[in-house]
Amino acid sequence: MFFDRQIAAGQRAPIAIVAEGRGDSMQVQGGHIPGTLGRAAFSWQSSGKPEIPVVIAAPHGGRIYPPAMRSHMRELEQSALKLEDRYVDLLAEAIMRRTGAGLLIAHAPRAMIDLNRAPDDVDISMLSGLVPVELRHRRMTNRARSGLGLVPRRLGGIGEIWNGRLPYRDLVARIESVHRPYHAQLAGMLHETRQRWGAALLLDLHSMPPLGPKHGVAAAPDFVVGDRFGGACDAQLCARALSHLGASGWLVAHNRPYSGGYVLDRHAAPRHDIHAFQLEICRTTYLNKDLRDLSDDAGTIIEAVAGMVHALVDEVVMLGGRNLDQAAE
Repeated sequence: MFFDRQIAAGQRAPIAIVAEGRGDSMQVQGGHIPGTLGRAAFSWQSSGKPEIPVVIAAPHGGRIYPPAMRSHMRELEQSALKLEDRYVDLLAEAIMRRTGAGLLIAHAPRAMIDLNRAPDDVDISMLSGLVPVELRHRRMTNRARSGLGLVPRRLGGIGEIWNGRLPYRDLVARIESVHRPYHAQLAGMLHETRQRWGAALLLDLHSMPPLGPKHGVAAAPDFVVGDRFGGACDAQLCARALSHLGASGWLVAHNRPYSGGYVLDRHAAPRHDIHAFQLEICRTTYLNKDLRDLSDDAGTIIEAVAGMVHALVDEVVMLGGRNLDQAAE
């Protein structure tokens, strides 16, 4: 891709190990949030040996807004509330503790850079400075045109998010310090998991506002499971996830209106034994009425998703076992 070539010569973002152990694992931090003094862009749990063949990622839960970025944003609180998957990172951490899944959570906010977008999915008109000709001539995607590209530009009910244009050099810094190392780490975790188990499953965890008929669903679902319409995950895994949640009394939709994004496009490779699906959780199920803080029902959602992960482990292990047997032959 364009940015891969532009940044290839750049230095890797610093990685610092944090002395925060949990059993035989520890929390490790990576990347860097531009505009902060050493704040990590993401963190993960590392034990060297994945306990189960599942990795949970939460790319939209980051809440660290550098001072310069805050001053550049219009309607900061409202924009953050709409853009963030509010506290999904806390749900993911709790699910990890209950299941032993691998965990990768973002600390850089989605307003800074959207980790579920391709690095060239940019609205060029929001950039200033010397933007390379090749990038200026790229056709803008529908997502970027709608205001929700790599760097979100506008939101419904709010309008423009920023007070001015974003310097191109700042965009490159965000890609190099946040986007690139996050996806490199996720790829490494999935590779290690597949090597140990023969197969790996990525659960890309998100939250969504309440849905209704205008989104193509008859009743507002509690969960949406997205597998890129069968392209990102073995059909049996996705069917098991849907049936488990449905049998537990939750309303579940499949691929509509969320089928998954760049994370699945980049990392899912079912033919190479890496499966992935995106799980959207309705914010009303775990947040309070104004969708700002965790509610007393958050524990119920944690248990529901942890139960789903447990139900999927046997399926992934069987897939991996067949692959290991074939490799031995």
